[in-house]
Amino acid sequence: MSGFGLSALLAESRSGGLRLVAGPVDGHWPTAATALTEDQLDPAGAGRLAVVATPLPHEPWRVDAILRRVHEYGYRGLAVPGADQLDSGARRLADRVGLTVLTVARPFELVEACWRLALARDAVVLDLVRRLTSAFRYGARDLGDLLRHLSAVTNSGVALLDTSGVLEEYRDERSAVDVGRLWVELVQWDRWTSIVHTPALSVASVRLDSPSRPGLRLAFFAAGIGESQLDALAVAAEIAMPAVAARILIDEVASVTDASVSSDLLRDFLDLGETYDADVDRRMTERGWRTSGHHLAFRVIGRTRVDGFALLRAVRTGLEALGIETLATIQGRGVTAWLRFVPAPTPRDLERHVHQLRAVHENLRRTFNVATGIGSLQADRTGLAVTIGEAVDAARIAAERSANNWFVRVDGLGLEQLLLARTENDTFLPAAQSLLAPLRGGDPAGGRADDDVLLVTLTSYLDHESGIAATAEALGVHRNTVTGRVQRIQEILGVDMHDPGVRLALHLACRAVLR
Repeated sequence: MSGFGLSALLAESRSGGLRLVAGPVDGHWPTAATALTEDQLDPAGAGRLAVVATPLPHEPWRVDAILRRVHEYGYRGLAVPGADQLDSGARRLADRVGLTVLTVARPFELVEACWRLALARDAVVLDLVRRLTSAFRYGARDLGDLLRHLSAVTNSGVALLDTSGVLEEYRDERSAVDVGRLWVELVQWDRWTSIVHTPALSVASVRLDSPSRPGLRLAFFAAGIGESQLDALAVAAEIAMPAVAARILIDEVASVTDASVSSDLLRDFLDLGETYDADVDRRMTERGWRTSGHHLAFRVIGRTRVDGFALLRAVRTGLEALGIETLATIQGRGVTAWLRFVPAPTPRDLERHVHQLRAVHENLRRTFNVATGIGSLQADRTGLAVTIGEAVDAARIAAERSANNWFVRVDGLGLEQLLLARTENDTFLPAAQSLLAPLRGGDPAGGRADDDVLLVTLTSYLDHESGIAATAEALGVHRNTVTGRVQRIQEILGVDMHDPGVRLALHLACRAVLR
């Protein structure tokens, strides 16, 4: 359909301060006709929009006469200064005859907007390109700041998205349409440039050429705009794409550098233990890491190989919604983060925050194969190191706990599980394998064999708290068989199974070797 609609006019940034007063809200006109007063209008209205420069009179009967005359001329809309003062009778008249009445503060600016929309599509594009050029001279602080500025200068919404949905989005009141998952339907993903027009929303998007983050698209969107405005947004998307891609690269380089510095600082802090170091304290202060107050740490690790920086971005995004002070950084092959509270949270608040962290974990698992561990609430500087250590242990255990959806809180663990987490290091595991090697029928370095009978028996015996009957039932053998095997194990290993310390050490060794 040629011409322009009311929604397209209202979406224009320079439309003379136009506002709807009465009549149909879905007005559409082929062109606009301009006159100083209504009696100077062309009598052949032909469905056009009449733009009158002289304000309406104050007398109601004269206003009614003007509305009737404009309608009889064949115009389907009237834009005039002072129309917002129409009384209820005049508004009902406009509704009855189907005349869209608009109030306008600057009539000639409105006429120029009508001309751009109806007759000069290139002018719409050139105007938008001119505004984008000024945007590129803006020194954006980061990607979000750049997208926000692009939204402001184009008077449209701007979003960065992939097939999972919106990653970042900025909009003004003109584009305030909650589309949610409709993004997937509003984008033609197989095309370089996609232009989709629907009654609810119009979207122009372009594939974002970013080697580090494939599958992204830059989208400009608005509600109620015309075809010429949508075409202009498509041009804007193509022009803005290289700048957005460059900004992503700049931010990622800065993010990698920042994550490396943060990771080194966290390692230095944890290596200190209870020792105070003025230089480490100064570096933490400079980065905004405050050790006073109470802390609750959690750690997210990949159960398979994950992109650490992508995981860190996702964790930080999840934490932003919590509304409390949080910090997150890469540590080893995972992400370590903590929440800081001043004063200490109540038990109810603490449970609420743990529930929020579980929600963050579940959201992460939609993209990453991860496990999460949470430490306990600890106070001050030494407490921060303690809760981080607990979270590290809990995450190791969580990686093997599918029943809990790979999520473990240290307050819900027993002593044995915490000690077992500590055994997973390069010192303990070889020692455990060497200790139990005489019981194995397979590879002493850790391979399983069909005749690991003694090792399996010892593990079951310790699992059942040295109960002969319970062990026999679990293994499906006679009690005397278990008794004979236990005696043989003691002889082979040369240990006293009545010693609690020996039983704990053997139990941890068995569990570590058989994991």
